[in-house]
Amino acid sequence: MSEDAGMEAGTLAAELETAAVSTKSEFRRGLSDTLPVLLGVIPMALVLGAQAAQKGLTVAEVPLMTGCNFAGGSEFAAVKLWTSPPHLLLITAMTFLVNSRHLLMGAALAPFLKNLPKRKAFPALFFMTDESWALALADARKRAADGISQCFSLPYYAGTCVGMYLMWICFTTLGSLLGPIMGNAETYGFDMAFPAVFLVLLKGMWTGFYKARPWIVSLVVAGLTSLLVPGAWYVPAGAVSGIVAASLWAREDYDAAR
Repeated sequence: MSEDAGMEAGTLAAELETAAVSTKSEFRRGLSDTLPVLLGVIPMALVLGAQAAQKGLTVAEVPLMTGCNFAGGSEFAAVKLWTSPPHLLLITAMTFLVNSRHLLMGAALAPFLKNLPKRKAFPALFFMTDESWALALADARKRAADGISQCFSLPYYAGTCVGMYLMWICFTTLGSLLGPIMGNAETYGFDMAFPAVFLVLLKGMWTGFYKARPWIVSLVVAGLTSLLVPGAWYVPAGAVSGIVAASLWAREDYDAAR
């Protein structure tokens, strides 16, 4: 091997080692930033697991549901609607409506994933949750403000997703085991963790009233529907109104920018 070839090989090995160290550190940083959110997720997971067990789901079925679906809001809706036999069409429709916000979240994430191969992009979208999405985008904004050209860190995002996924499955399973002992988990106040986590995420994503208009529309419509219409119709009402409002305002902003 010539001296030049040896130098090139050494340089390549050093670059690969640096990239590996950077990937590991970014992954650990994602895990670290997720820890405060995970502390709020634990009560939510316990409540969901307990409610699922009280509706007749077994200890094996609960992690199967939370691992394959991995969307807490729709899982709470599905468990609330669960009967024996279950109304699968109603549960499917409600799950779609509750998760419809992921259409907008995925669209916001798409520019960062467009250059990734599908074998990486599809898992990234599957593991996307409100928490990992909010943390990753907030981190991308900070990196962009600091002048970092590669503002979106995929290893950082992976770190947030892995922490959320493992914690969610473990504690929903634990909740299903404790469900018969806990009784009504809401008496412990655990259900307050759900809105508390979202309020924390909202604060982190807040950039002013103008950008928050779809959220406010969704909140108002869902609140009025829950007061005026019996049942869980406030869920689809809030989801659909928020998506429509976001679409209309996004179109107005696009037309104004042309």
